[in-house]
Amino acid sequence: MAKVAAKKNPKAKVYFTVKDSVKVVQNRSGSKANKRVKFLVDTLVKHMHAFVKEARPTMDEWMYGINYLTRTGRLSTDWRQEFILLSDVLGISMLVETLNHDKISGETESTVLGPFYIANAPQYPNGVNICLDGKGEPVYVHGKVTNSKGKIIKGAKLDVWQANEDGFYDVQQKGIQPDMNLRGVFTSDEKGRYSFRSAYPRYYPIPYDGSVGDMLKALDRNPNRPAHLHFMVSALGYEKLVTHIFTPDCPWLKDDAVFGVKESLIADFKLIDDPRRAADLGMPNPFREVEWNVVLSKA
Repeated sequence: MAKVAAKKNPKAKVYFTVKDSVKVVQNRSGSKANKRVKFLVDTLVKHMHAFVKEARPTMDEWMYGINYLTRTGRLSTDWRQEFILLSDVLGISMLVETLNHDKISGETESTVLGPFYIANAPQYPNGVNICLDGKGEPVYVHGKVTNSKGKIIKGAKLDVWQANEDGFYDVQQKGIQPDMNLRGVFTSDEKGRYSFRSAYPRYYPIPYDGSVGDMLKALDRNPNRPAHLHFMVSALGYEKLVTHIFTPDCPWLKDDAVFGVKESLIADFKLIDDPRRAADLGMPNPFREVEWNVVLSKA
């Protein structure tokens, strides 16, 4: 027996008008539409049409927007994600991240992933120096991983990465920086502890030579990110945490280009002048030290 086509609502809006534009577009979805996809697209249509009706872009402005997005896509590569950068500077990345990872029991707060994460960084034993170019003020990073009740988490994976003293990630300076400079994966020990040696983070501008940079220039906005060190922490039975720690003396803490600073993520990088402790840690003297304890959320 032939299937009978689903009947359309006879009162549904069919022909496009400015007044009924949202309903006309939303009503085109078929009876087999994925419910979640339809909800997301319907909501996007509602707000995008409202934007157009309020802003009333000219045809030239609309075409500029199309070409802008086209250029943004063409700039995206395996190591430079211009669309993520665009989401970052509009505050969308932080909003999505925060809505999805609300911390209510003292867990470490999350922040944006950023466009320079690379999978499969080298796995190192605790205490290793990941600063391969030898630049920057030496810093010793250590801490422990627990849950919100203080239970030690053994075997947690800590993926870390940062820019170098000159304000560039290794992938931005192929042939200049050593590959995998200032990147590494560490594992918490039987007491939940981790440690590594690195360089004191420095602030840097986000990539400013593409479509995102053009927008920031037109808006007279600062392109700098405050000095920070990235962490991605995961453990069996817990939510993956993507976060940063920020240096307290950075001038851009209150004007982060991607809105990634949360007050709880500003760490205390102490200046240590202690030859004996420096020798014990394999550090030159003096050096910086930061203790950063990570608290994970149950999955």
